[in-house]
Order: sequence, then structure tokens, then C-alpha cells
Amino acid sequence: MMRLFIYILFVLSTVTLWSCDLLEPVNDNHATLDRLYKDPGFAEGVLMTAYNRIPTNNLSFNDVATDDAVSNNKQNDYLRMATGQWSAIYNPVDQWTNCISGIQTTNQFITLIDTVNWKGSVPELNWLYTQRFKGEAYALRALLQYHLLVAVAGPGPGGQMLGIPIIDKFLDGNTDFNIPRATFTESVNRIYADINESMKYLTMNDYLTISSTAQLPSGYEKVSVSNYNIVFGSELNQRISARVLRGLRAKVALLAASPAFNTDPSKWEQAANYAGEVLKSVGGLTGIDPDGNKFYQKTLVDKLNVSAAPPIDQKEILWRRSVVTTNSREMANYPPSLFGRGNVNPTQNLVDAFPAANGYPIDRAESKYDKTKPYDNRDPRLRQYIAYNGNTVSGKTILTGVGGGIDAKDSLETSTRTGYYLKKLLVEEVNLNPVSPTTQKHYEVHMRYTELFLMYAEAANEVWGPTGAGAWGYSAKDVIGAIRSRAGIPKADPYLASISTKEEMRQLIRNERRLELCFEGFRFWDLRRWKADLTETAKGININKTNYTVVDVEHRAYKNNFMHYGPVPQTEIVKYRALQQNQGW
Repeated sequence: MMRLFIYILFVLSTVTLWSCDLLEPVNDNHATLDRLYKDPGFAEGVLMTAYNRIPTNNLSFNDVATDDAVSNNKQNDYLRMATGQWSAIYNPVDQWTNCISGIQTTNQFITLIDTVNWKGSVPELNWLYTQRFKGEAYALRALLQYHLLVAVAGPGPGGQMLGIPIIDKFLDGNTDFNIPRATFTESVNRIYADINESMKYLTMNDYLTISSTAQLPSGYEKVSVSNYNIVFGSELNQRISARVLRGLRAKVALLAASPAFNTDPSKWEQAANYAGEVLKSVGGLTGIDPDGNKFYQKTLVDKLNVSAAPPIDQKEILWRRSVVTTNSREMANYPPSLFGRGNVNPTQNLVDAFPAANGYPIDRAESKYDKTKPYDNRDPRLRQYIAYNGNTVSGKTILTGVGGGIDAKDSLETSTRTGYYLKKLLVEEVNLNPVSPTTQKHYEVHMRYTELFLMYAEAANEVWGPTGAGAWGYSAKDVIGAIRSRAGIPKADPYLASISTKEEMRQLIRNERRLELCFEGFRFWDLRRWKADLTETAKGININKTNYTVVDVEHRAYKNNFMHYGPVPQTEIVKYRALQQNQGW
């Protein structure tokens, strides 16, 4: 018996000794944090995660939540938002989680940059990588902070204009996340500081392959041309650059100068000068792309070739995503007769914002607008951007009136609710016929020069009036004249010539911005930063032969007393006592 007891003790002790190894998880090749420091490709993936957080990576079509459009999809988040469901709990335009996650990612990447062996066998290359990565990280942090500020800036309980929580270091599990929101001014200055820090490293305007030492930018004069091209060459031209940063700085300044946040007229001058600096780099008014308002069309997109020497891109585009081949945008928005879902329906409100062919607003007698032929003699952009009754999409005439079949207003769930279909941003060479479907090249835009010209015009008018030019040599009126001329309005433009006051010019600039940037995600935020009326009912058109009747389609349930400012998510307010909610939410 004693021998048996001793044997059992031996077995148990052996199993106990083995159990430490038996119960440890087997190495299953999962990446660990240590790999960040050893594998430069894996470490760069952290930065690419931040790039994936950029809100403009995809079109939002939040125009559906404005007076410019509605949706025939009754479950559309923006439709629900516009019709009374917007709250601190349900917020389709929320950027809190996305942007703070991206900011955290850039902060983590910043802690890695100087310790990762990017190219240790070639010290100069290693140094060049650290410089570029620092520039990109600070730039992306600035960009994400800007988008967060747009979404949540507003007056706190005491009336002070608040901005974002400033998170300028990586917060690990031992850090106190209970960080209050900084003031709006402090938030703007934080973004400017990150832009300035980034520009210490991204000293070149763009990523370009160079051929001589004379082309090396400031701070890089002593590196070899071949090594510089490896790190800063043309292949990187979809990354954030100094030219993009200058555009971002102008956007920040325009936001800070806008009526919702500002009472200091001098801020308009800063916005005008920041925009003017970007436009100077493309030659000012001469830099306007004659085809800039057609940037999405097949003939222009097909020409792009970033591998060419020099790279072939569109003059209009300041920064964009890579080209992809798809038909998803057309699938969502083609009329049903073209096998689309017709999701985004432009409103009569937007259609009426397009002037007559001679440039006069259609409510002016000089326009010669004919209510019985509402689409005749109109600004060419109307035909280009909106499919109305009798217009064509993909070579097919679209009929939205009585007798128009499945494309007629309210015929099917996929038919238009307003009498109009989206045409802008769609590549009409896409074929969705199930028998022979095709795809075409598309890309998403982060920033284009037309936006910068309109920003300059808006700010220049506020500080210098319609004809003042500051130090840049052209005025708000000059910019708007050039944009309207490109659209097809005669250069004489008697309506533009008749404008003499800042107030009249402001109205025209805002309308041109509405037209040129429609369906690109600007209208929702523009109305708010201008403190404009948010409650204008979305209208449509009923057509019965030659009878055109404007009808209400969807009421807007916003509150003008507080909904010019978005909410902080209520879940964050509950979790963190230091956070303050905007008034009204």
C-alpha cells in the first residue's frame, strides 16, 4: 500500500510539473506588439490604419439630410436624421469614435517612428523614412482633429464655444481617458500646431520623382537623389503632402471664420490668405481646370496614370484616393429603368438654385424663365448634374412624369420621390443590365481645387468685398466669374456684373458653392457653419404633360436654436464626467 501511495504522488507531481507547459497557449503566429519594432512593414500598417479613418474615403451623400435631396430608401440614416430622429444617441454624422480612434493610432505610430528599423542597413534611407512618417503622422492627426471639430464643435452648458478633447499622446490602458473638451479656439490652434509640425518634415509640395540635387526640397539638400526618390517619389502621391496640408489649413481657417463660430472679422482675412497661398501654387485664376466640374467622367478618369513620367493626373484634383473599378455608385443611384435603385433624389429646391442660361436667378424677370418649359435655357450644370424629365442617363431618356413608366415619380420603391434622379458623380458608361453588366473606373476625392477657389471667394468677399483682391491679384467676383464661365454662363455675365454689395455677393457665392459641390458632402455642414435655416421643406415636381406642380415631399425636423451644432455621443458623456455636451442635446 505504501508503495502504491508513493507511486501516485510521483505521478501527480509529474503532471503538475508538466501542466505549466500543457496549459500555455501554443504560438499560433499571431502578431504581437514586439513585431511593431522588428517588422517595418507591420509598423507602417499602423499608419495605414489611420489613413483608413479619413472620413472622405467614401462619399456620404448626407445631402439627403438637407434641402438638396431626399432618399427613396425609407431606412436611410440621413432620412431618419432629417425627419426627427437626430439625437446624441442616434447620430449618422457622428465622427467621435472614428476620429478619436484614428488620432490614437497616429499617436501610437509617433511613439514607434524613431525606434523601428525602417532600413537600418542604409542609414540615410532609415532617416528619410523617419522624416516622412513623422510628417504623415502629424498631418493625419491634424486632419482627423479637423473632421472631429466640424462634427462636435458647439456651445457648452455655459455658452462657451467648445471644441474637441486634445489627445496628443498615446493613451494606453493605464491612462486616464477622462479628458475634457478644449475650447474651440484651443482646438483650432492645436490643429494648426500639428500642421506646422508636419510641415517641418513634409517640406515638398508633392511626392515627385526628381532627377537632380537642385530639386531636393528644404532640409533634404544633402541626401542622394536615388534615396530621396525611394522615400518621396511619385509612387507615394496618394499620401498626404504639404500641399494638402495647406489646403487643410485653409479649411480650418474657413471654419473658424464662419458665423457659427466667429465674431472677429480678421479671421476671414486669415482664411482668404491661407486659401490664396494654395491657389498661388497653381497659378491663381489661371489654375482653374476647364474640365474641373467634370472630374468624375470616364474620359478624364481613364487618362490617369500615376506611373507615367511625369504622372498624369487631373488639374482639378488636389488630393484623391486610388482609382478602383466598380459599379456600386451607379447601382445605388441609376433610375430603375437602368437597373438602379434610384436612392438619391435631388429636390426642386436644388433645381431652382441653378440659374438661367444667361446667369440670372430664375426668380428674376431678366432670366426669361418659362414655368411651362422649366428645363429650357438653364445653366448647363443642371443637365450635367441632375436627371430631370426628358434628360438622359447612360444614353436613355428618363421620363419622371405621368406615363413615364417605372422611372416616373413614386411608381416603385426604387423610383424617385421628387421627380429627379442623381446624375453627377455617376459614370454613364456603366451598364447594369444583368445580361451584360460592366464596371468603370472611379475614385473618391479628398480635396479639389474648386473647393479652394470657392473658399477663397467666400473669405475674400467678407474681408475685402466683391472686388477687393488683397495681396493675391484677383477678387471674389473674379473667382465666381471664372467658375460660372467654365460652367457655360456667358463671360459678359450681366447678373454678376450688377452685384456691388458684400451681402449680394455672399448670396451668390453660397449658391455657387451649393451647385459646384452638390452631392460631395458639403451642404449639410455649410448650412450649419453659416447658421442658415435648417428647416426648409424638401420639394419635388409632379408632371402631367405640360403641367408642372411643385409639391412638398419631406419636412425637415431640425431645431434652428441648437442644431447648427452636432452632439457629443451620449455614451461618452455618461462614461467621462469631464466631457460637456453641447447646448440642446
